[in-house]
Amino acid sequence: MPARKMRIEIFDSEGNKYSIAFEGQITREKALRLLDLVELLGGVSSTSTSEVNMSSSGTSKFEKVLSVIHKHFPIAWFTSKEIQAAYEQEFKEPIGLSTVATYLARMANKGLLIKAGASNRLKYRTSPSPTHIVVKQSAP
Repeated sequence: MPARKMRIEIFDSEGNKYSIAFEGQITREKALRLLDLVELLGGVSSTSTSEVNMSSSGTSKFEKVLSVIHKHFPIAWFTSKEIQAAYEQEFKEPIGLSTVATYLARMANKGLLIKAGASNRLKYRTSPSPTHIVVKQSAP
């Protein structure tokens, strides 16, 4: 695998700009570590552990699905079946695949997610917020 470049620019609430550059073999784990650093700097809103460990009462399934996406798939593409499995593992309660698919479609319509693929093979990922973070990746 050829060396790649990844640059992240973060703007905090005070208008300060942070630039982080990474060159080499970029893996999912390394990218997630960089995004953890971005989160520490306040460039991306995070899902706190209290939000992830939500009780079944008082929190809607929609919010729980959204928290699963932020926790397990912050930058990766995912399917409705993957979200269903992660949800059931996280909250120890069943959720229908059609329910997950409906919520993902609504999130995509609201601009929270990006969707791609044919209708029977839809994939989603979180929509980046261009005002907070800019990630550029290029070949050497």
